[in-house]
Amino acid sequence: MKKFVNDPKQFVPEMLKGIELANPGKVKYVPEFNLIMRADAPKTNKVSIIQGSGSGHEPAHVMVVGPGMLDGACPGDVFAAPPMDYVVGTSKLLNSPKGILHIVNNYSGDRMAFEMATEMLEAEGITVKTLFVDDDVAVQNSTWTVGRRGVAGNFFVMKALGAASEDGASLDDLIALGQQVNAVTRSMGVALTGCTPPAKGKPIFTLADNEIEMGVGIHGEPGRARKPLVSANEIVDEMVDAILTDRKPSADGKTVDPIYGKGSEVALMVNGLGGTPISELYLVYGRAHAQLEKAGVKVWRSYVGEYCTSLEMAGLSITLCKVDDKLKKLLLAPAEIPIRVF
Repeated sequence: MKKFVNDPKQFVPEMLKGIELANPGKVKYVPEFNLIMRADAPKTNKVSIIQGSGSGHEPAHVMVVGPGMLDGACPGDVFAAPPMDYVVGTSKLLNSPKGILHIVNNYSGDRMAFEMATEMLEAEGITVKTLFVDDDVAVQNSTWTVGRRGVAGNFFVMKALGAASEDGASLDDLIALGQQVNAVTRSMGVALTGCTPPAKGKPIFTLADNEIEMGVGIHGEPGRARKPLVSANEIVDEMVDAILTDRKPSADGKTVDPIYGKGSEVALMVNGLGGTPISELYLVYGRAHAQLEKAGVKVWRSYVGEYCTSLEMAGLSITLCKVDDKLKKLLLAPAEIPIRVF
């Protein structure tokens, strides 16, 4: 293993301390809970928004804490859910008169930690609600989930809710908005290599030089299939098709409607998983953009870079988020965070 690491057990705390030192007066590090929080939080005039998940996916979520985004993030160790007491402690520190919103990626460990924490917080009279994100179309269930996984699409949820919270939206309004954004956000990933958690010291999975994992999860969970390496265009076409052909129930509950029909507008994200050159991400973006235009879907705005990674995994994900005038305004609202990805 070749990594910039000291004691693997201190990898996450040392990273979090670095984030605090790099952003003086803007974020605070609370070692007891692996917490990065806004320096001015909690604020009495807004709902506090908290995200958790494991480490190793940076900039998600500890690097998107600040005005217009998250109020706090309390990760666990690399690829591990935060302990329940971290969630409880974080929520108490960030408790607001307007309540607390937990945004949770749909993984079994994360759900368990936040659901248990919510029970304890509610028993103490603290107002808290939870929103689950499940944007991954690759598989219905995976190694670590019951239901679809929450992956890079969570950035559109966090950005929209962060902006709405700054405007004073109520907790109920934020839950409704988050469900709306999640319902129109879909992602698909692919890996060219595995990755190596510092505490493990060896790759969590390996691929031959001529193999890819189509539909991989951000912890290296298996996807739809292990396949031969083909051209970038062929890979992108398969990913875009998987997203465009995903369906949601119609209003009558009897038929299924496409999420991204002809004439719809979308935000298009090409997200690097940690080890993919930006040049390759833009190559992929160009093909994805062309394929959407061919399908009659208009790209409103581009997001190209690293948003939700998997350590140093070579790979990427593609996310579409269908937008309307309200969501456009929220996505364009100002935000100030340690890494400025929006």
